[in-house]
Amino acid sequence: MLRSFRMAAIGVVALSFVLRAAPAIADGTEDVYEQSIVPGANTAIKNFLEEQQRERAQAKRQAAVANSTVAQAPPVSQPPVGPQIGLPPGLTWTADLSMAKPFGNIGSYGNQGWLMGGGDLSVGYGINWSTRVVASMFQLQHWPVGFNTGLVPVYLAGFRNPVGCADLSGGTACGPGTGRNINVRTKDTFGVFMLQKLLLIKPDVLPLPLPIVVSPTYVARGGTIGFSPNNNDVVPFTYNLPDGPVENIPVRTAQYYAVALTLPFLKTPKMFGTFTVAPQWLVHTAGANVGNSMQLPQVLYLEYTPLRGTTLFFEPQSARDYLPTDPYPEHLIAYFLGVSQRLTKYSFVQVVLNSGNPTNEGPDGVVGIKCLTVQQALNNTCGLAIGGLKATQLQLQFGLGSPAVFPL
Repeated sequence: MLRSFRMAAIGVVALSFVLRAAPAIADGTEDVYEQSIVPGANTAIKNFLEEQQRERAQAKRQAAVANSTVAQAPPVSQPPVGPQIGLPPGLTWTADLSMAKPFGNIGSYGNQGWLMGGGDLSVGYGINWSTRVVASMFQLQHWPVGFNTGLVPVYLAGFRNPVGCADLSGGTACGPGTGRNINVRTKDTFGVFMLQKLLLIKPDVLPLPLPIVVSPTYVARGGTIGFSPNNNDVVPFTYNLPDGPVENIPVRTAQYYAVALTLPFLKTPKMFGTFTVAPQWLVHTAGANVGNSMQLPQVLYLEYTPLRGTTLFFEPQSARDYLPTDPYPEHLIAYFLGVSQRLTKYSFVQVVLNSGNPTNEGPDGVVGIKCLTVQQALNNTCGLAIGGLKATQLQLQFGLGSPAVFPL
């Protein structure tokens, strides 16, 4: 049965490369938790809890043997003292490659076949059972929903009211020659650097220690946007129409600190669950950012293991993102739903569906265009005013790596 399941998983993934992927997430902060922070914390907590279960089972067996030969036996709840097991020791790593083809209109400028390719790499070193340092890089290919659809107002500097409209589909609904179809293929690259520390809390109300993982984290992100003239993420954008200025800044670049705290709430032979809360704030503000108050992302993780090497998981999140295009932090209600299958000792395949929607007010995609001069309008170099971005994507991953630090 396991062999049949593995062959089916390989077939599903192979077929998926022929199919088109849905519009992808336009922000990506929630992927930092799903791909980097939560998996490492889960590994440490799961290893420790499973070791506790093994020790308790061994204590019961010893108590049963001792009870048959001596009058007094040690309490069953008192496990033998032994080496702690938590974070993977020594060097561990994972790597995978991904590709995606979009649904819908992503622009007629340039090569519009596939989205940009991507890859992930994570390297960790376990100093001891409770301390590990991790450096990882992962990339997300996507396109923002709504950027090449609909009609949006066009503003000219010095005028309060729109001077016209633009047809983002490339058509002529706003008049002959007014189409504006741009290359919105986007790829974001995240660098995540963190220290993971497994702490054992021993409250009086619990018979055994409670494992908690604290993960101080630094995240640096950047991006590449198809219509950027320099193959980076610097493009004209504006905000607070019609008065807001037009600026050229890296709209996908940001850095932030976070201190994630992960604790378990469920552990059975086939099920496992954790909750993560992570105070987070920008290293510095940029672009349209106003203020820099601490944000509080929250992540719930549930998994079910029906077969050896097969894991089903569900991960709802209340994430936060704060890009240079955001006057205030975006509140993203998102979820990840997927299955991970280990193919061999050092290889795996994973399929993940995720979807997210900002709670900030505003429609999807471009809400307006502002031009400083008429010449800018003719050259398509005006600033875009960006609304909230709903996103859904299907991620398909083939990977290699250390068994102790598979994504799930």
